Amino acid sequence: MNSFNPQDWVTRAFISLRQNRFQLGVGELFAARQAVKGGFGEDETALAETLKLLWCHSRSEQSQFDSIWNSIRESLGVISPSKPSENSVSEKPKSKPDHEQLKVSQKLLQSPPQEVVTESKPKPDWSSLPVRAPSTFVENEDTSSLQTYYPISRRSMVYNWRYLRRPIADGSMDQLDEAATVKQATRQGFYLAPVYRRREQNHAHLLLVLDQNGSMTPFHRFTSDLVETAQYESTLQPEKVNVFYFHNVPAASVYKDLYLTEPIPLQTLFTICDQETSVLIVSDAGAARGYRKLERIRATTSFLFKLKRHTTLLAWLNPMPEDRWLGSSAEIIANLVPMYQMDNDGLSNAIDIVRGQPLQHLHSPCS
Repeated sequence: MNSFNPQDWVTRAFISLRQNRFQLGVGELFAARQAVKGGFGEDETALAETLKLLWCHSRSEQSQFDSIWNSIRESLGVISPSKPSENSVSEKPKSKPDHEQLKVSQKLLQSPPQEVVTESKPKPDWSSLPVRAPSTFVENEDTSSLQTYYPISRRSMVYNWRYLRRPIADGSMDQLDEAATVKQATRQGFYLAPVYRRREQNHAHLLLVLDQNGSMTPFHRFTSDLVETAQYESTLQPEKVNVFYFHNVPAASVYKDLYLTEPIPLQTLFTICDQETSVLIVSDAGAARGYRKLERIRATTSFLFKLKRHTTLLAWLNPMPEDRWLGSSAEIIANLVPMYQMDNDGLSNAIDIVRGQPLQHLHSPCS
C-alpha cells in the first residue's frame, strides 16, 4: 500500500464530488489544501472530517460524501479494519456453587410446602330485577310557524319610483319630432330639413322625511333602500331629492344625517318646499309599540298643518301592517294625512298622491 498523501486524496475527492454535482470551486479546493498544510488531515479519518466540514452544507451532502469517500478508498486499495464480531467474545465459565449454597438449597427442599390460602369469591346474585314499564314520550306538535315580515323589496321601490315624474321640455333640442317633420314637408311640398324638439327632463322634486332610531330601528334597511333607490336608481335628478331625518316627531328641528348629529331648524325644511314639491313621510307613528300619546299626536298635527301651507302633495308610509294601527297614534294621524302601509300597493298609492293624482282616501281600521 502506498504511503498516505493528503494532497492527492484532496484532489481525488474534489474531482469526484464535482462529478456528483457538489457546488465546489477553486476557492474550496485552495481552502482544503491550506487546511492540510496547517496540520488538519494527518490520516484518512481526520482528512475526511475536515473535508466534510469544508465542503458539505447539508446532511444529504454529508451522507453522499461518505459513500464517495469509501469509493475513493477502495480505488486506492485501502482496506477498512474489520469490526470485532460479537460471537468472538468467549463466555465466562459458570462458577460452581459453594458449600453454603448447597446447604441452603437442601433446607428448602426438606421444608414442607406452605398451604396456599385462596379467597372465596361471592356468588353472583342472579335474582330477577323488578319489571318497569318503559317511559313513552308524547310528541308535542308545534303548529306555530315563524313568519318573517318584509314590507317591500328593493326591486319594487325602483319600479314604483318611475311613476314620480314631472316632465318639462327644457332640455337640448336634439330629439326628432316626426309628426312636425312630416307636417312641414307636406306644407312645403318637399322635404327640406327635419324638425327637432327639446328633450324632456324630469323636474319632480321629492322631499323624504324619515323617522330614525327607536321603534324604527328594525326598518332601517328599508328606509335606506328607499333613499338609495330614489337618488340613484330612479328617473329623478339626484339634486332634486332631499332627505331629512327625525326621531318620533319632527318638532323644532330635523337632521341632515341618519345618525341625528347635524340638526337644522324645521323652518329650513319649509323653505325648500313649494307647490310642486312631493313630500313622503316614513314613520310607524307609534304603531310599533301600540302607544297612543296625546303629545305625539299634537306635535305631528302641528307639523302637518305647517307643511300643508307650502304643498299639498303629501303622503305617509307606515312600515307596520295596517291592522296594527288600531289603538295607537297612527290611527288618529291616518285621518290627517293619506297614510299607507309600506308594501308594493301602499308605495304605489303614495306616489300617486305625491305626484298630483289624489285617490279616495279610505282608512280601513277606522271603518
